[in-house]
Amino acid sequence: MNDDFSRRGFLKSATMAMAPGVLPALGANGKLRIGWIGTGARGYHCMNQLYLASAPLVEITAVCDTYQTWLNRAKERVQALGKNTPKTYLDYRELLADPNVDAVVVSTPEHLHFPMTMAAIQAKKHSYVEKPLAHTIEEGAALVKASEASGLVLQVGTQNRSNKLYLRAKEMYERGDIGQIHCVRAFWYRNFLPADPVPAPWRYVIPADASPQNTDWDRFLGPAPKRPWDKHRYFQWRNYWDYSGGISTDLLVHQTDISNYVLGKTVPVACMASGGIYMWGPPDDREVPDTLSAIYEYPDRFHLNYSCFFGNDQFGYGEEFLGYEGTIMVYNRQDLHFYPQKFGGHAPAPVKARPEVHLNYLKDFNQQDATADHFKNWIQAIRGEAKVITPARAGQVAAIPGHLATLSLRQGKKVLWAPASGKVRFS
Repeated sequence: MNDDFSRRGFLKSATMAMAPGVLPALGANGKLRIGWIGTGARGYHCMNQLYLASAPLVEITAVCDTYQTWLNRAKERVQALGKNTPKTYLDYRELLADPNVDAVVVSTPEHLHFPMTMAAIQAKKHSYVEKPLAHTIEEGAALVKASEASGLVLQVGTQNRSNKLYLRAKEMYERGDIGQIHCVRAFWYRNFLPADPVPAPWRYVIPADASPQNTDWDRFLGPAPKRPWDKHRYFQWRNYWDYSGGISTDLLVHQTDISNYVLGKTVPVACMASGGIYMWGPPDDREVPDTLSAIYEYPDRFHLNYSCFFGNDQFGYGEEFLGYEGTIMVYNRQDLHFYPQKFGGHAPAPVKARPEVHLNYLKDFNQQDATADHFKNWIQAIRGEAKVITPARAGQVAAIPGHLATLSLRQGKKVLWAPASGKVRFS
Protein backbone atom coordinates (compact mmCIF):
# COMPACT_ATOMS: atom_id res chain seq x y z
CA MET A 1 0.00 0.00 0.00
CA ASN A 2 1.71 3.16 -1.25
CA ASP A 3 -0.86 5.91 -0.78
CA ASP A 4 0.73 9.08 0.54
CA PHE A 5 -1.08 10.23 3.67
CA SER A 6 1.31 13.03 4.46
CA ARG A 7 -0.31 16.36 5.33
CA ARG A 8 0.52 17.86 1.94
CA GLY A 9 -0.68 14.78 0.07
CA PHE A 10 -3.88 14.67 2.08
CA LEU A 11 -4.78 18.30 1.49
CA LYS A 12 -4.07 18.12 -2.22
CA SER A 13 -6.03 14.91 -2.73
CA ALA A 14 -8.92 16.00 -0.50
CA THR A 15 -9.28 19.19 -2.53
CA MET A 16 -9.46 17.15 -5.72
CA ALA A 17 -11.96 14.71 -4.24
CA MET A 18 -14.19 17.51 -3.01
CA ALA A 19 -14.70 19.04 -6.45
CA PRO A 20 -18.38 19.24 -7.46
CA GLY A 21 -19.64 15.99 -8.93
CA VAL A 22 -20.77 15.25 -12.44
CA LEU A 23 -24.53 15.58 -12.69
CA PRO A 24 -26.11 12.15 -13.12
CA ALA A 25 -28.85 11.40 -15.60
CA LEU A 26 -31.70 12.28 -13.26
CA GLY A 27 -35.09 10.66 -13.37
CA ALA A 28 -38.00 12.12 -15.27
CA ASN A 29 -39.00 14.11 -12.20
CA GLY A 30 -35.53 15.69 -11.92
CA LYS A 31 -34.73 13.88 -8.67
CA LEU A 32 -31.63 11.89 -7.80
CA ARG A 33 -32.56 8.21 -7.83
CA ILE A 34 -31.13 6.40 -4.82
CA GLY A 35 -30.69 2.72 -4.05
CA TRP A 36 -30.51 1.87 -0.33
CA ILE A 37 -28.29 -1.03 0.75
CA GLY A 38 -28.79 -2.02 4.39
CA THR A 39 -32.04 -1.07 6.13
CA GLY A 40 -31.44 -2.11 9.74
CA ALA A 41 -31.55 0.27 12.70
CA ARG A 42 -28.94 2.71 11.39
CA GLY A 43 -30.03 2.42 7.77
CA TYR A 44 -33.66 3.05 8.70
CA HIS A 45 -32.69 6.10 10.78
CA CYS A 46 -30.54 7.45 7.96
CA MET A 47 -33.40 7.03 5.51
CA ASN A 48 -35.58 9.19 7.73
CA GLN A 49 -32.81 11.79 7.93
CA LEU A 50 -32.40 11.85 4.15
CA TYR A 51 -36.09 12.60 3.71
CA LEU A 52 -36.01 15.18 6.50
CA ALA A 53 -33.64 17.56 4.69
CA SER A 54 -33.58 16.39 1.07
CA ALA A 55 -37.01 14.97 0.18
CA PRO A 56 -37.59 17.37 -2.76
CA LEU A 57 -34.25 16.37 -4.30
CA VAL A 58 -34.37 12.58 -4.13
CA GLU A 59 -36.37 9.47 -4.90
CA ILE A 60 -35.46 6.14 -3.33
CA THR A 61 -36.08 3.78 -6.22
CA ALA A 62 -34.66 0.58 -4.72
CA VAL A 63 -33.97 -0.96 -1.30
CA CYS A 64 -31.84 -3.97 -0.41
CA ASP A 65 -31.45 -6.05 2.74
CA THR A 66 -30.73 -9.67 3.61
CA TYR A 67 -33.43 -9.77 6.32
CA GLN A 68 -36.88 -9.89 4.78
CA THR A 69 -38.67 -8.11 7.62
CA TRP A 70 -36.37 -5.07 7.40
CA LEU A 71 -36.61 -5.09 3.63
CA ASN A 72 -40.41 -4.95 3.84
CA ARG A 73 -40.24 -2.21 6.49
CA ALA A 74 -37.96 -0.09 4.29
CA LYS A 75 -40.28 -0.49 1.32
CA GLU A 76 -43.21 0.68 3.44
CA ARG A 77 -41.19 3.65 4.73
CA VAL A 78 -40.39 4.80 1.21
CA GLN A 79 -44.04 4.45 0.27
CA ALA A 80 -45.02 6.58 3.29
CA LEU A 81 -42.39 9.31 2.98
CA GLY A 82 -41.48 9.27 -0.70
CA LYS A 83 -44.92 8.42 -2.10
CA ASN A 84 -43.44 5.86 -4.49
CA THR A 85 -42.88 2.10 -4.40
CA PRO A 86 -39.22 1.05 -4.62
CA LYS A 87 -37.95 -2.20 -6.07
CA THR A 88 -36.68 -4.66 -3.47
CA TYR A 89 -33.50 -6.71 -3.67
CA LEU A 90 -31.73 -9.32 -1.55
CA ASP A 91 -28.52 -9.04 -3.61
CA TYR A 92 -26.85 -5.63 -3.72
CA ARG A 93 -25.27 -6.47 -7.09
CA GLU A 94 -28.70 -6.66 -8.66
CA LEU A 95 -29.55 -3.26 -7.19
CA LEU A 96 -26.34 -1.80 -8.65
CA ALA A 97 -27.33 -3.14 -12.07
CA ASP A 98 -30.65 -1.30 -11.90
CA PRO A 99 -30.58 1.55 -14.48
CA ASN A 100 -33.01 3.53 -12.33
CA VAL A 101 -30.39 3.97 -9.60
CA ASP A 102 -27.97 6.92 -9.84
CA ALA A 103 -26.46 6.75 -6.35
CA VAL A 104 -26.40 4.32 -3.42
CA VAL A 105 -26.31 4.45 0.35
CA VAL A 106 -24.30 1.67 2.03
CA SER A 107 -25.46 1.22 5.63
CA THR A 108 -24.38 -2.34 6.34
CA PRO A 109 -21.99 -4.09 8.75
CA GLU A 110 -18.53 -2.67 8.21
CA HIS A 111 -16.98 -5.82 6.72
CA LEU A 112 -19.30 -5.26 3.73
CA HIS A 113 -18.42 -1.60 3.18
CA PHE A 114 -15.48 -2.35 0.92
CA PRO A 115 -17.02 -4.86 -1.51
CA MET A 116 -20.27 -2.93 -1.78
CA THR A 117 -18.75 0.53 -2.21
CA MET A 118 -16.13 -0.73 -4.65
CA ALA A 119 -18.87 -2.39 -6.67
CA ALA A 120 -20.85 0.86 -6.63
CA ILE A 121 -17.85 2.76 -8.01
CA GLN A 122 -17.37 0.14 -10.71
CA ALA A 123 -21.06 0.46 -11.56
CA LYS A 124 -20.57 4.23 -11.88
CA LYS A 125 -22.87 5.08 -8.98
CA HIS A 126 -22.26 7.90 -6.52
CA SER A 127 -22.11 6.54 -2.98
CA TYR A 128 -22.63 7.39 0.66
CA VAL A 129 -21.00 4.83 2.96
CA GLU A 130 -21.34 4.71 6.71
CA LYS A 131 -18.14 4.91 8.71
CA PRO A 132 -15.65 3.37 8.85
CA LEU A 133 -14.81 3.62 5.17
CA ALA A 134 -13.62 0.00 5.24
CA HIS A 135 -12.83 -2.89 7.57
CA THR A 136 -9.05 -2.60 7.14
CA ILE A 137 -6.48 0.05 6.26
CA GLU A 138 -5.70 -1.72 3.00
CA GLU A 139 -9.33 -1.85 1.90
CA GLY A 140 -9.72 1.84 2.68
CA ALA A 141 -6.66 2.74 0.60
CA ALA A 142 -8.06 0.82 -2.36
CA LEU A 143 -11.37 2.69 -2.08
CA VAL A 144 -9.57 6.05 -1.95
CA LYS A 145 -7.70 5.22 -5.14
CA ALA A 146 -10.80 4.00 -6.96
CA SER A 147 -12.98 6.87 -5.78
CA GLU A 148 -10.54 9.59 -6.75
CA ALA A 149 -10.03 8.05 -10.19
CA SER A 150 -13.75 7.69 -10.84
CA GLY A 151 -14.95 11.30 -10.83
CA LEU A 152 -17.91 10.15 -8.75
CA VAL A 153 -18.99 11.67 -5.44
CA LEU A 154 -18.38 9.55 -2.36
CA GLN A 155 -19.37 10.72 1.11
CA VAL A 156 -18.33 8.90 4.30
CA GLY A 157 -20.85 8.99 7.15
CA THR A 158 -18.80 10.86 9.73
CA GLN A 159 -21.66 13.30 10.20
CA ASN A 160 -19.99 15.31 12.97
CA ARG A 161 -18.43 17.33 10.16
CA SER A 162 -21.92 18.62 9.37
CA ASN A 163 -22.70 19.43 13.02
CA LYS A 164 -22.83 23.22 13.35
CA LEU A 165 -21.19 23.13 16.76
CA TYR A 166 -18.06 21.59 15.27
CA LEU A 167 -18.17 24.03 12.38
CA ARG A 168 -18.17 26.83 14.96
CA ALA A 169 -15.34 25.15 16.88
CA LYS A 170 -13.30 25.01 13.68
CA GLU A 171 -13.92 28.73 13.05
CA MET A 172 -12.89 29.57 16.61
CA TYR A 173 -9.68 27.56 16.39
CA GLU A 174 -8.71 29.03 13.01
CA ARG A 175 -9.38 32.51 14.39
CA GLY A 176 -6.87 31.82 17.15
CA ASP A 177 -9.25 31.77 20.11
CA ILE A 178 -7.43 28.93 21.87
CA GLY A 179 -3.91 29.62 20.60
CA GLN A 180 -1.43 26.81 20.04
CA ILE A 181 -2.78 23.34 20.63
CA HIS A 182 -0.89 20.15 21.30
CA CYS A 183 -3.45 18.03 23.17
CA VAL A 184 -7.05 16.81 22.83
CA ARG A 185 -9.00 14.63 25.25
CA ALA A 186 -11.85 12.62 23.76
CA PHE A 187 -14.18 10.19 25.48
CA TRP A 188 -17.39 8.22 25.06
CA TYR A 189 -19.08 6.59 28.05
CA ARG A 190 -22.24 4.48 28.10
CA ASN A 191 -24.24 2.37 30.53
CA PHE A 192 -27.09 -0.12 30.23
CA LEU A 193 -29.96 -1.66 32.18
CA PRO A 194 -31.24 -5.19 31.57
CA ALA A 195 -34.68 -3.82 30.69
CA ASP A 196 -33.33 -1.30 28.13
CA PRO A 197 -34.00 -1.81 24.39
CA VAL A 198 -30.24 -2.41 24.17
CA PRO A 199 -29.50 -4.25 27.45
CA ALA A 200 -25.71 -4.54 26.96
CA PRO A 201 -23.11 -3.30 24.46
CA TRP A 202 -24.50 -3.80 20.95
CA ARG A 203 -26.84 -6.52 22.24
CA TYR A 204 -29.66 -5.28 20.03
CA VAL A 205 -32.91 -7.15 20.58
CA ILE A 206 -33.15 -10.00 18.08
CA PRO A 207 -36.49 -10.02 16.22
CA ALA A 208 -38.72 -12.88 17.29
CA ASP A 209 -39.30 -13.99 13.69
CA ALA A 210 -35.59 -14.17 12.77
CA SER A 211 -34.68 -17.49 11.19
CA PRO A 212 -32.44 -18.95 8.48
CA GLN A 213 -35.49 -18.85 6.20
CA ASN A 214 -35.91 -15.05 6.26
CA THR A 215 -32.26 -14.00 6.66
CA ASP A 216 -29.73 -14.57 3.89
CA TRP A 217 -26.81 -15.68 6.06
CA ASP A 218 -24.37 -16.30 3.19
CA ARG A 219 -24.90 -12.83 1.74
CA PHE A 220 -24.46 -11.34 5.21
CA LEU A 221 -21.12 -13.13 5.64
CA GLY A 222 -19.82 -11.96 2.28
CA PRO A 223 -15.99 -12.01 2.51
CA ALA A 224 -16.01 -12.95 6.23
CA PRO A 225 -15.09 -16.48 7.38
CA LYS A 226 -17.83 -19.03 6.77
CA ARG A 227 -19.77 -20.10 9.87
CA PRO A 228 -23.08 -21.82 10.63
CA TRP A 229 -26.14 -19.60 11.02
CA ASP A 230 -25.86 -17.51 14.18
CA LYS A 231 -28.58 -14.99 14.98
CA HIS A 232 -26.36 -13.19 17.51
CA ARG A 233 -23.67 -12.59 14.93
CA TYR A 234 -26.24 -11.50 12.37
CA PHE A 235 -28.14 -8.98 14.49
CA GLN A 236 -25.40 -8.06 17.00
CA TRP A 237 -22.49 -8.06 14.58
CA ARG A 238 -20.59 -5.17 16.21
CA ASN A 239 -19.48 -7.54 18.97
CA TYR A 240 -17.36 -9.73 16.67
CA TRP A 241 -14.02 -9.03 14.99
CA ASP A 242 -15.07 -10.67 11.71
CA TYR A 243 -17.54 -7.86 11.03
CA SER A 244 -16.51 -4.91 13.23
CA GLY A 245 -13.74 -3.09 15.07
CA GLY A 246 -16.16 -2.31 17.90
CA ILE A 247 -15.32 0.82 19.85
CA SER A 248 -12.35 1.58 17.61
CA THR A 249 -14.28 1.90 14.37
CA ASP A 250 -17.80 2.64 15.59
CA LEU A 251 -17.13 5.36 18.16
CA LEU A 252 -13.47 6.39 18.24
CA VAL A 253 -13.43 7.09 14.49
CA HIS A 254 -16.02 9.85 14.93
CA GLN A 255 -13.80 11.58 17.48
CA THR A 256 -10.45 11.30 15.76
CA ASP A 257 -12.17 12.47 12.59
CA ILE A 258 -13.63 15.58 14.18
CA SER A 259 -10.30 16.39 15.83
CA ASN A 260 -8.72 16.13 12.39
CA TYR A 261 -11.42 18.35 10.94
CA VAL A 262 -11.45 21.07 13.60
CA LEU A 263 -7.67 21.31 13.94
CA GLY A 264 -6.49 20.39 10.46
CA LYS A 265 -4.60 17.35 11.71
CA THR A 266 -4.09 14.28 9.54
CA VAL A 267 -2.99 10.88 10.82
CA PRO A 268 -1.04 9.80 13.91
CA VAL A 269 2.32 8.11 13.69
CA ALA A 270 1.90 5.94 16.78
CA CYS A 271 -0.84 4.40 18.94
CA MET A 272 -0.87 2.42 22.14
CA ALA A 273 -4.22 0.90 23.13
CA SER A 274 -5.42 -1.31 25.94
CA GLY A 275 -8.72 -2.58 27.25
CA GLY A 276 -10.93 -5.63 27.31
CA ILE A 277 -14.32 -7.09 28.15
CA TYR A 278 -14.82 -5.87 31.70
CA MET A 279 -18.61 -5.57 31.86
CA TRP A 280 -21.72 -7.59 30.92
CA GLY A 281 -20.23 -11.06 31.23
CA PRO A 282 -19.15 -13.82 31.46
CA PRO A 283 -20.66 -15.97 30.15
CA ASP A 284 -20.47 -13.99 26.96
CA ASP A 285 -19.28 -14.69 23.43
CA ARG A 286 -18.39 -11.07 22.67
CA GLU A 287 -14.94 -10.49 21.16
CA VAL A 288 -14.61 -6.70 20.98
CA PRO A 289 -13.91 -4.74 24.19
CA ASP A 290 -16.37 -2.71 26.22
CA THR A 291 -13.48 -0.76 27.74
CA LEU A 292 -10.78 0.91 25.65
CA SER A 293 -8.10 3.55 26.11
CA ALA A 294 -5.86 4.73 23.29
CA ILE A 295 -3.01 7.23 23.20
CA TYR A 296 -2.03 8.78 19.88
CA GLU A 297 1.11 10.61 18.87
CA TYR A 298 1.00 12.85 15.80
CA PRO A 299 4.00 14.05 13.79
CA ASP A 300 3.60 17.77 14.61
CA ARG A 301 3.88 17.61 18.42
CA PHE A 302 0.24 16.73 18.92
CA HIS A 303 -1.26 14.20 21.32
CA LEU A 304 -4.76 12.71 21.48
CA ASN A 305 -5.97 10.85 24.57
CA TYR A 306 -9.02 8.63 24.02
CA SER A 307 -11.14 6.79 26.60
CA CYS A 308 -14.28 4.65 26.32
CA PHE A 309 -16.10 2.63 28.98
CA PHE A 310 -19.51 0.93 28.90
CA GLY A 311 -20.15 0.74 32.63
CA ASN A 312 -20.76 4.41 33.57
CA ASP A 313 -22.28 7.24 31.55
CA GLN A 314 -21.71 10.15 33.96
CA PHE A 315 -19.52 12.08 31.52
CA GLY A 316 -21.26 11.04 28.29
CA TYR A 317 -19.54 11.87 25.04
CA GLY A 318 -17.19 14.69 24.17
CA GLU A 319 -14.01 16.28 22.94
CA GLU A 320 -11.91 18.84 24.81
CA PHE A 321 -9.57 20.93 22.66
CA LEU A 322 -6.87 22.12 25.06
CA GLY A 323 -5.16 25.21 23.66
CA TYR A 324 -2.48 27.29 25.36
CA GLU A 325 -4.80 30.32 25.48
CA GLY A 326 -8.22 28.67 25.77
CA THR A 327 -10.34 25.53 25.79
CA ILE A 328 -13.16 24.44 23.48
CA MET A 329 -15.35 21.63 24.79
CA VAL A 330 -18.07 19.94 22.73
CA TYR A 331 -20.25 17.57 24.75
CA ASN A 332 -22.76 15.00 23.52
CA ARG A 333 -22.90 16.67 20.09
CA GLN A 334 -25.25 19.17 21.74
CA ASP A 335 -23.31 21.79 23.69
CA LEU A 336 -20.20 23.86 23.00
CA HIS A 337 -18.32 25.76 25.71
CA PHE A 338 -15.33 28.04 25.32
CA TYR A 339 -13.24 29.30 28.24
CA PRO A 340 -10.18 31.53 27.94
CA GLN A 341 -7.20 30.51 30.05
CA LYS A 342 -6.86 32.32 33.40
CA PHE A 343 -3.09 31.88 33.93
CA GLY A 344 -3.62 32.03 37.69
CA GLY A 345 -5.29 35.43 37.39
CA HIS A 346 -2.51 36.90 35.22
CA ALA A 347 -3.86 36.28 31.73
CA PRO A 348 -2.49 38.59 28.98
CA ALA A 349 -4.97 41.29 28.03
CA PRO A 350 -5.94 39.84 24.62
CA VAL A 351 -6.70 36.46 26.23
CA LYS A 352 -8.53 37.98 29.19
CA ALA A 353 -10.74 39.99 26.83
CA ARG A 354 -12.16 36.93 25.14
CA PRO A 355 -15.66 36.18 26.44
CA GLU A 356 -16.86 32.75 27.37
CA VAL A 357 -19.08 31.08 24.78
CA HIS A 358 -21.94 28.64 25.48
CA LEU A 359 -23.94 27.23 22.56
CA ASN A 360 -26.59 24.53 22.15
CA TYR A 361 -27.06 23.06 18.71
CA LEU A 362 -30.86 22.88 18.97
CA LYS A 363 -31.41 26.24 20.68
CA ASP A 364 -28.78 28.26 18.82
CA PHE A 365 -28.66 26.49 15.45
CA ASN A 366 -32.04 24.71 15.22
CA GLN A 367 -30.22 21.52 14.27
CA GLN A 368 -31.49 18.20 15.60
CA ASP A 369 -29.33 15.61 13.87
CA ALA A 370 -26.35 16.47 11.68
CA THR A 371 -26.96 13.31 9.65
CA ALA A 372 -29.70 15.11 7.73
CA ASP A 373 -27.33 17.92 6.74
CA HIS A 374 -24.58 15.41 5.92
CA PHE A 375 -26.87 13.70 3.43
CA LYS A 376 -27.93 17.03 1.98
CA ASN A 377 -24.28 18.00 1.45
CA TRP A 378 -23.78 14.74 -0.47
CA ILE A 379 -26.83 15.38 -2.65
CA GLN A 380 -25.75 18.95 -3.37
CA ALA A 381 -22.24 17.76 -4.29
CA ILE A 382 -23.66 15.27 -6.76
CA ARG A 383 -25.75 18.05 -8.26
CA GLY A 384 -22.63 20.21 -8.60
CA GLU A 385 -23.81 22.74 -6.01
CA ALA A 386 -21.33 22.05 -3.19
CA LYS A 387 -18.15 20.24 -2.23
CA VAL A 388 -18.54 16.98 -0.37
CA ILE A 389 -17.36 17.44 3.20
CA THR A 390 -16.04 13.88 3.82
CA PRO A 391 -14.60 12.42 0.60
CA ALA A 392 -13.00 8.98 0.57
CA ARG A 393 -9.54 10.21 1.55
CA ALA A 394 -10.88 12.12 4.55
CA GLY A 395 -12.82 9.01 5.52
CA GLN A 396 -9.63 6.97 5.33
CA VAL A 397 -7.74 9.48 7.46
CA ALA A 398 -10.57 9.21 10.00
CA ALA A 399 -10.51 5.41 9.98
CA ILE A 400 -6.76 4.84 10.26
CA PRO A 401 -6.59 5.76 13.99
CA GLY A 402 -9.39 3.29 14.69
CA HIS A 403 -7.63 0.51 12.83
CA LEU A 404 -4.37 1.33 14.64
CA ALA A 405 -6.13 1.05 18.00
CA THR A 406 -7.54 -2.36 17.03
CA LEU A 407 -4.13 -3.58 15.91
CA SER A 408 -2.43 -2.32 19.08
CA LEU A 409 -5.09 -3.84 21.34
CA ARG A 410 -5.08 -7.23 19.68
CA GLN A 411 -1.28 -7.45 19.46
CA GLY A 412 -0.67 -5.98 22.91
CA LYS A 413 2.00 -3.73 21.43
CA LYS A 414 2.54 -0.13 20.39
CA VAL A 415 1.81 0.26 16.68
CA LEU A 416 3.71 2.68 14.46
CA TRP A 417 2.27 4.12 11.25
CA ALA A 418 4.39 5.33 8.34
CA PRO A 419 2.23 7.69 6.27
CA ALA A 420 4.57 7.78 3.27
CA SER A 421 4.64 4.00 2.77
CA GLY A 422 1.25 3.17 4.26
CA LYS A 423 2.81 0.47 6.42
CA VAL A 424 2.46 -0.46 10.09
CA ARG A 425 4.98 -2.04 12.41
CA PHE A 426 4.95 -2.92 16.09
CA SER A 427 7.33 -2.03 18.88
